[in-house]
Amino acid sequence: MIRTDWLQREHIVAKPGFNRWLVPPAALAIHLCIGMAYGFSVFWLPLTRSLGITKSVACPDLTLLAALTTTTCDWRVADLGWMYTLFFVLLGSSAAIWGGWLERSGPRKAGLVSAICWCGGLLISAAGVATHQLWLMWLGSGVIGGIGLGLGYISPVSTLIKWFPDRRGMATGMAIMGFGGGALVGAPLAEWLMGMFRSPTSVGVWQTFVTMAVIYLCFMVPGALGYRVPPKGWVPDGWTPPARHDAMITTGHVHLRDAHKTMAFWMIWIVLCLNVSAGIGVIGVASPMLQEIFGGTLIGQPATGFTALDEGQRRAVAIVAAGFTGLLSLFNIVGRFFWASLSDKIGRKATYATFFTLGIALYAGAPWAAHFGGMAIFVAFMCIILSMYGGGFATIPAYIADIFGSMAESSRRGPLPASSGRWW
Repeated sequence: MIRTDWLQREHIVAKPGFNRWLVPPAALAIHLCIGMAYGFSVFWLPLTRSLGITKSVACPDLTLLAALTTTTCDWRVADLGWMYTLFFVLLGSSAAIWGGWLERSGPRKAGLVSAICWCGGLLISAAGVATHQLWLMWLGSGVIGGIGLGLGYISPVSTLIKWFPDRRGMATGMAIMGFGGGALVGAPLAEWLMGMFRSPTSVGVWQTFVTMAVIYLCFMVPGALGYRVPPKGWVPDGWTPPARHDAMITTGHVHLRDAHKTMAFWMIWIVLCLNVSAGIGVIGVASPMLQEIFGGTLIGQPATGFTALDEGQRRAVAIVAAGFTGLLSLFNIVGRFFWASLSDKIGRKATYATFFTLGIALYAGAPWAAHFGGMAIFVAFMCIILSMYGGGFATIPAYIADIFGSMAESSRRGPLPASSGRWW
């Protein structure tokens, strides 16, 4: 029998003298890999030609249900986009379902399971592309990969909050900026691999999935093995909790079974849902959106639609659009660290108020920027939006820790801390 006790939480408690700054690189190794979920839009247009290779084999009467199993019609971007939806539905639900298990078992085991699910999902998706079965792609990257996203996402967040009680916002920003940066590395890599594997009989996507699965496994496994958790009662040298607490910061810890019964929990959930849904709507179609809005202007050609370009021009446009996806990922990264660190200074409430008001203005102005303001203004709007999207993701763990505490395993059953009943 293979022993797995070395994966348990009690076996990864850090020894005295352990440098807590060794934990962020382990977190980044996993988050940079699973963050490629943000860059999947670079696959959409090639996959719409997976049968026709040079042009899509379109079936006007194709339904979503028929698209799952068709072998004679090319997929549409809308059909493929559902896989992106599954990514983040499963990310959130798996984090909620197995969050308690992670606290009991420790981040090392969760990180390894994440690596198996994410990389295994890519391999299943490769089989789906090779056999032209969309349902396999939904199952592989969407469902199984989505579970890997959830476990890989929360394992470093919960760990770093415990290692950095003095800088909660900065700590979560460090971890989550890697998730936002996955597409910055992965999108250009995927574009280069597809170009290398492209042939008269293949658009090169399934081979790219296989290659990236192997590469990611080589980084995620060492990252998971590098996790350590602090001993019970540990605090940074020279730091003591402040004697006076902000009214928005709890002095106790609320168990998960109690936290979800409060108004504060659900109001924070709604705010995060709005912020994340809007950002995902942009980054999920970033590459095809830029190609279809600006077409030939991306490569200095007249303002013609994407379909009017020849094959060479389309490839050039696709490369520019992949760069746009990478730029958005860069702002996603910077926003995660910038906004989360800023929230340590101005407070979580003021940070989310900024997201709400500025976000409304930018989303309202985006259509004008696309048609009248020019490409530079449109791209600037999208970059700021993605910085706030990343910032919302990175700030929420610190916000929750402020309201409910950071020890999910607490067995506290008494009255809730005063701050947990208020969200304003």
